[in-house]
Parts: sequence; C-alpha cells; structure tokens
Amino acid sequence: MHIKNQPDFFSGLMFVVTGTAFSWGATSYSIGTGARMGPGYFPFLLGILMALVGAVIIYKTLSIKTGTDEKIGQWAWRPLFYIITANVVFGMLLTGVRSIELPAFGLIVAIYALTFIASMAQADWQFKRTLILATALAAGSYLVFVVALALQFPVWPEFITG
Repeated sequence: MHIKNQPDFFSGLMFVVTGTAFSWGATSYSIGTGARMGPGYFPFLLGILMALVGAVIIYKTLSIKTGTDEKIGQWAWRPLFYIITANVVFGMLLTGVRSIELPAFGLIVAIYALTFIASMAQADWQFKRTLILATALAAGSYLVFVVALALQFPVWPEFITG
C-alpha cells in the first residue's frame, strides 16, 4: 500500500494509539452501563471514538488518491521545546514543588509564565501582544475556574496570601 498523505497518516496513527491507550486505561475503573455509568465509562467510549476517527483517517490516506504525495517535513524543535517547557513550568508554578522548596505561585503567575514561554515559540514574538493575551487568559481563567466553578487551588503566590 502507498501512503498518499504522510501527515494525515501519522496523525491518524496518533489518534488510534492515543484512543486505544485511553480505552485500555479506562478498563481499570468500573465502566458500568449506559443507565448507570461508572468512572471509566466516558474515557472508555471517548478512547474508542478517538481510535475509530484515527482508523478512518488512516483508511482515507491509504485509499483516496490526492493530487500530490505530501511528505512530513522537518521537526520543529524550537516550538516543541517552548511548548513543553511552558507546560512543565505552569505545573510547577501553580502548586509549587516541595522537594526543591519552590513555593506555589498560584494560577495568575502560572498563566502569565505559560503564555510568555509558549509565545516565544513563534518567530515574530512580540511582548505587547503576549502581555495582552496573558492578561485576557488570566482574567478569563480566574472568572471560570475560581468564580464560576469555585475550584480550590492557589490563585496568588503563597508568600503574598500566607
């Protein structure tokens, strides 16, 4: 068989692998029935649906002829580094890391750090645009997670709130 579109093929493969992993992981929880769903019901079905979508994408890349044979390009190392780093820093700043005595900096500081680090992945990074985006994301996150949903996690740094 000939792969007619490599990016679509590998994205479909990623969907199949991820969906299968989620479904398999969900089997360790009680799945239940449609009328009485257990904690594993939704992740199990979502994983199956994700794997099915991936299988359809793979089938299309192997059977439907497109105008050109598209190949996968080079790895974008810079964006990959900044996006992964941004997520790790966000997690560390949100609740802190006790083993290295890093205090919790809270939601607002973590979102600003996440936004600034992730924004550096783009080639035409601009401070002002990133500051506006970070402020909008921090305000929106505060309104949704703290005010509307009343989730309990640190919003401001520990050394300010005590």
